[in-house]
Amino acid sequence: MSVNAMTVSAGEALEVLRAGWQAQAAGHMLASYMMHGRPGVGKTQVVEQLANEIGARLFDLRLTTIEPQDLRGLPYYDHDTQKTKWYRPEDLPDDIAHPAILFLDELTAASPMLQPTVYGLLQERRVGRHCLPDNVFVVAAGNTVEDGAIAYQMNTALSDRLIHLHVRAAAADWLDNFAVPRGLHPTVVAFIRTRADLLDTTERALAEGQLIATTPRSWERVSQIMAAVPDRRTRNVLIAGTVGEAVAAEFAMIADDIAATVQVQDMLEADRKARIALYPASMHGLNALIYGLIGILDARNVNGVIEVMADIRDLARLREEPEFKRMPLGELTTYGFEGLIRKGLDLGLGERFLSHDAYKTYAKERQEAGLA
Repeated sequence: MSVNAMTVSAGEALEVLRAGWQAQAAGHMLASYMMHGRPGVGKTQVVEQLANEIGARLFDLRLTTIEPQDLRGLPYYDHDTQKTKWYRPEDLPDDIAHPAILFLDELTAASPMLQPTVYGLLQERRVGRHCLPDNVFVVAAGNTVEDGAIAYQMNTALSDRLIHLHVRAAAADWLDNFAVPRGLHPTVVAFIRTRADLLDTTERALAEGQLIATTPRSWERVSQIMAAVPDRRTRNVLIAGTVGEAVAAEFAMIADDIAATVQVQDMLEADRKARIALYPASMHGLNALIYGLIGILDARNVNGVIEVMADIRDLARLREEPEFKRMPLGELTTYGFEGLIRKGLDLGLGERFLSHDAYKTYAKERQEAGLA
């Protein structure tokens, strides 16, 4: 059974859930949400980010690891009333003073025996005699049978209790809203910027009968490997075991090129004439440089970072290599400054950009060209 909901990126899913929480907090709508999506597309990160934004305690229930009684609680005999009562499980929120998110993960992989117990939480917001406070936001997530994951078909009784979102990986969204803000390794970010088709290869791997596919989650792991494992041979073995041998081989070639040509700290320390000679003469290298500059930006180096970024647009004039004349240097510079400014505003450095001569010249040129 296909998920006939609108397909959204992880960033768009976060926007929808944020709006849902705001509507619930204002007393306008009380609903439960379901994110469908392949393994590793970022469903859990979306919920974690929302919890951080709204200051909510996150109750993360992996439904494949619990039994119905784990949600219902345990019975005990009350001798005074001569009735059986229930101890409420600690995994369900009950604090009316602070917001909470109840995240029912792996819903479609949960035992069918558990689903009737979950129905009450999703629709009536209660299980047994325990009712969820109105400040609890309920989100579920799961894979589909078509994703190659362990999953049961969702029945109509359960489906009707949810607002459904079909989450798919989108390279631009992942780069702007996850990879760059979280400081993933510049080589990984640069690679996906130029090979967006390799962000998620789950469908291709399933069609070809391959065990390993790339996902946003696996590229985050590659970033960790790049930062933690200095030995090239060992690192390549680990990356091949994470994204598959063919993709890992292509990534290794780009990683070697970037490692040989991108020296962010050396460029910041060099004078302008010497610095021009240090710019990498490849798209992968320039993308990695841009993300390296965004990652390293702080109050101490902001002037140098702005200068290095601004000079990218003039490389076709300042360098003799023909490669620079074929590159969209203006677009790269604009994209780089957009990322720099986003981070600079978060760090309180906005005025440093506006007062810097190199940035003012760049902004004036864009305005005169009708691009600002």
